[in-house]
Amino acid sequence: MGQISVEDCGIEGLKVITPAVHGDSRGYFMETYNIQDFREAGITETFVQDNQSSSVRGVLRGMHFQVKYPQGKLVRVIKGEVFDVAVDLREDSETLGKWFGVRLSAENKKMFYIPKGFAHGFLVLSEEAEFFYKCSELYHPGDDGGLCYNDPELNIIWPGEIGPEELNIVERDRSWPSFSEYLAGKQH
Repeated sequence: MGQISVEDCGIEGLKVITPAVHGDSRGYFMETYNIQDFREAGITETFVQDNQSSSVRGVLRGMHFQVKYPQGKLVRVIKGEVFDVAVDLREDSETLGKWFGVRLSAENKKMFYIPKGFAHGFLVLSEEAEFFYKCSELYHPGDDGGLCYNDPELNIIWPGEIGPEELNIVERDRSWPSFSEYLAGKQH
Protein backbone atom coordinates (compact mmCIF):
# COMPACT_ATOMS: atom_id res chain seq x y z
CA MET A 1 0.00 0.00 0.00
CA GLY A 2 1.90 2.95 -1.27
CA GLN A 3 -0.17 6.02 -0.42
CA ILE A 4 -2.37 5.04 2.54
CA SER A 5 -2.14 3.56 6.00
CA VAL A 6 -5.10 1.55 7.25
CA GLU A 7 -6.30 1.05 10.83
CA ASP A 8 -8.85 -1.60 11.76
CA CYS A 9 -11.51 -0.44 14.20
CA GLY A 10 -12.43 -3.54 16.22
CA ILE A 11 -15.54 -4.14 14.10
CA GLU A 12 -14.95 -6.30 11.05
CA GLY A 13 -14.87 -4.29 7.84
CA LEU A 14 -14.65 -0.78 9.33
CA LYS A 15 -11.39 0.97 8.54
CA VAL A 16 -9.84 4.36 9.24
CA ILE A 17 -7.60 5.36 6.35
CA THR A 18 -4.88 7.98 6.51
CA PRO A 19 -3.47 9.08 3.14
CA ALA A 20 0.16 10.02 2.64
CA VAL A 21 0.32 13.81 2.42
CA HIS A 22 3.12 15.33 0.35
CA GLY A 23 3.64 18.95 1.32
CA ASP A 24 6.01 21.75 0.51
CA SER A 25 6.00 25.55 0.44
CA ARG A 26 3.24 25.52 -2.21
CA GLY A 27 0.79 23.45 -0.13
CA TYR A 28 0.16 19.72 -0.29
CA PHE A 29 -0.92 16.83 -2.52
CA MET A 30 -2.53 13.53 -1.56
CA GLU A 31 -4.32 10.67 -3.26
CA THR A 32 -7.77 10.28 -1.76
CA TYR A 33 -8.61 7.14 -3.70
CA ASN A 34 -6.46 4.66 -5.60
CA ILE A 35 -8.15 1.38 -6.51
CA GLN A 36 -4.93 -0.62 -6.18
CA ASP A 37 -4.12 0.66 -2.67
CA PHE A 38 -7.70 0.14 -1.52
CA ARG A 39 -7.89 -3.39 -2.89
CA GLU A 40 -4.63 -4.25 -1.13
CA ALA A 41 -6.32 -2.98 2.07
CA GLY A 42 -9.27 -5.35 1.46
CA ILE A 43 -11.68 -2.67 0.22
CA THR A 44 -13.04 -4.05 -3.03
CA GLU A 45 -16.20 -1.94 -3.38
CA THR A 46 -16.88 -0.25 -6.68
CA PHE A 47 -18.03 3.28 -5.94
CA VAL A 48 -20.82 4.56 -8.19
CA GLN A 49 -21.90 7.88 -6.63
CA ASP A 50 -20.15 10.79 -4.92
CA ASN A 51 -22.00 13.11 -2.52
CA GLN A 52 -21.04 16.28 -0.68
CA SER A 53 -22.86 18.15 2.06
CA SER A 54 -22.30 21.34 4.01
CA SER A 55 -23.50 21.68 7.60
CA VAL A 56 -23.06 24.10 10.49
CA ARG A 57 -21.93 23.43 14.07
CA GLY A 58 -24.26 21.15 16.01
CA VAL A 59 -25.90 19.50 12.99
CA LEU A 60 -26.36 15.79 13.57
CA ARG A 61 -27.19 13.76 10.47
CA GLY A 62 -28.04 10.13 11.06
CA MET A 63 -28.17 7.34 11.83
CA HIS A 64 -28.98 6.45 8.19
CA PHE A 65 -28.92 3.41 5.92
CA GLN A 66 -30.69 2.12 2.82
CA VAL A 67 -32.92 -0.88 3.48
CA LYS A 68 -33.06 -2.84 0.18
CA TYR A 69 -30.04 -1.26 -1.51
CA PRO A 70 -27.35 -0.95 1.18
CA GLN A 71 -24.40 1.32 0.50
CA GLY A 72 -20.75 0.96 1.34
CA LYS A 73 -19.26 4.41 1.97
CA LEU A 74 -15.87 6.06 1.99
CA VAL A 75 -16.26 9.34 3.89
CA ARG A 76 -14.01 12.30 4.61
CA VAL A 77 -14.17 15.95 5.63
CA ILE A 78 -12.77 18.59 3.31
CA LYS A 79 -13.55 21.59 5.55
CA GLY A 80 -13.99 21.65 9.33
CA GLU A 81 -14.41 18.67 11.67
CA VAL A 82 -17.05 16.03 12.43
CA PHE A 83 -17.45 13.04 14.71
CA ASP A 84 -18.41 10.20 12.38
CA VAL A 85 -20.17 7.05 13.62
CA ALA A 86 -21.06 3.65 12.16
CA VAL A 87 -23.32 1.05 13.84
CA ASP A 88 -23.11 -2.62 12.80
CA LEU A 89 -26.49 -3.90 11.52
CA ARG A 90 -25.26 -7.14 9.96
CA GLU A 91 -27.45 -9.91 11.38
CA ASP A 92 -24.69 -12.55 11.25
CA SER A 93 -22.06 -10.29 12.83
CA GLU A 94 -20.50 -10.89 16.24
CA THR A 95 -20.57 -7.10 16.69
CA LEU A 96 -24.25 -6.55 15.79
CA GLY A 97 -25.36 -3.32 17.49
CA LYS A 98 -21.82 -2.15 18.27
CA TRP A 99 -20.62 1.26 17.12
CA PHE A 100 -17.34 2.95 16.30
CA GLY A 101 -16.70 6.68 16.06
CA VAL A 102 -13.81 8.71 14.68
CA ARG A 103 -13.00 12.39 14.34
CA LEU A 104 -12.59 13.35 10.71
CA SER A 105 -11.27 16.77 9.78
CA ALA A 106 -9.75 18.76 6.98
CA GLU A 107 -6.66 18.94 9.19
CA ASN A 108 -6.17 15.22 9.93
CA LYS A 109 -7.30 14.19 6.41
CA LYS A 110 -8.48 10.79 7.71
CA MET A 111 -11.12 8.82 5.83
CA PHE A 112 -13.57 6.28 7.22
CA TYR A 113 -14.59 3.21 5.24
CA ILE A 114 -18.02 1.84 6.17
CA PRO A 115 -19.05 -1.35 4.37
CA LYS A 116 -22.62 -2.32 3.52
CA GLY A 117 -24.71 -3.29 6.52
CA PHE A 118 -24.06 -0.31 8.79
CA ALA A 119 -26.07 2.70 9.93
CA HIS A 120 -24.07 5.91 9.54
CA GLY A 121 -24.21 9.42 10.94
CA PHE A 122 -22.10 12.38 11.97
CA LEU A 123 -22.08 15.39 14.27
CA VAL A 124 -20.50 18.68 13.13
CA LEU A 125 -17.97 19.94 15.69
CA SER A 126 -16.59 22.97 13.80
CA GLU A 127 -18.43 26.17 12.88
CA GLU A 128 -19.01 24.66 9.43
CA ALA A 129 -18.08 21.36 7.80
CA GLU A 130 -18.03 20.07 4.27
CA PHE A 131 -18.46 16.31 4.14
CA PHE A 132 -17.61 14.22 1.07
CA TYR A 133 -18.48 10.57 0.53
CA LYS A 134 -18.25 7.92 -2.11
CA CYS A 135 -21.07 5.33 -2.22
CA SER A 136 -21.10 1.80 -3.63
CA GLU A 137 -24.83 1.95 -4.48
CA LEU A 138 -26.96 4.70 -5.96
CA TYR A 139 -29.35 6.53 -3.66
CA HIS A 140 -32.88 5.11 -3.92
CA PRO A 141 -35.62 7.52 -2.75
CA GLY A 142 -38.03 5.80 -0.39
CA ASP A 143 -35.47 3.18 0.68
CA ASP A 144 -34.34 5.17 3.73
CA GLY A 145 -33.89 3.56 7.11
CA GLY A 146 -32.46 4.84 10.33
CA LEU A 147 -31.79 4.39 14.02
CA CYS A 148 -32.32 6.77 16.92
CA TYR A 149 -29.07 8.70 17.41
CA ASN A 150 -29.45 8.73 21.21
CA ASP A 151 -30.77 5.21 21.79
CA PRO A 152 -29.57 4.14 25.29
CA GLU A 153 -29.13 0.57 24.05
CA LEU A 154 -26.61 1.66 21.39
CA ASN A 155 -25.04 4.12 23.87
CA ILE A 156 -23.22 6.17 21.22
CA ILE A 157 -20.98 8.57 23.09
CA TRP A 158 -21.15 11.81 21.12
CA PRO A 159 -18.43 14.39 21.89
CA GLY A 160 -19.26 16.58 24.86
CA GLU A 161 -18.27 19.87 23.29
CA ILE A 162 -21.69 20.02 21.59
CA GLY A 163 -24.36 20.24 24.27
CA PRO A 164 -27.91 18.87 23.79
CA GLU A 165 -29.24 22.42 23.46
CA GLU A 166 -26.90 23.01 20.48
CA LEU A 167 -28.02 19.95 18.49
CA ASN A 168 -29.61 20.74 15.16
CA ILE A 169 -31.52 17.64 14.06
CA VAL A 170 -34.36 17.41 11.55
CA GLU A 171 -37.58 15.79 12.77
CA ARG A 172 -37.04 12.72 10.58
CA ASP A 173 -33.73 11.99 12.34
CA ARG A 174 -35.31 12.53 15.77
CA SER A 175 -38.01 9.94 15.02
CA TRP A 176 -36.04 6.90 13.85
CA PRO A 177 -36.74 3.71 15.86
CA SER A 178 -34.54 2.36 18.63
CA PHE A 179 -32.20 -0.53 17.87
CA SER A 180 -34.60 -2.97 19.61
CA GLU A 181 -37.54 -1.65 17.54
CA TYR A 182 -35.44 -1.99 14.38
CA LEU A 183 -34.60 -5.63 15.22
CA ALA A 184 -38.24 -6.42 16.09
CA GLY A 185 -39.33 -4.97 12.73
CA LYS A 186 -36.91 -7.26 10.90
CA GLN A 187 -38.66 -10.28 12.45
CA HIS A 188 -41.88 -9.55 10.52
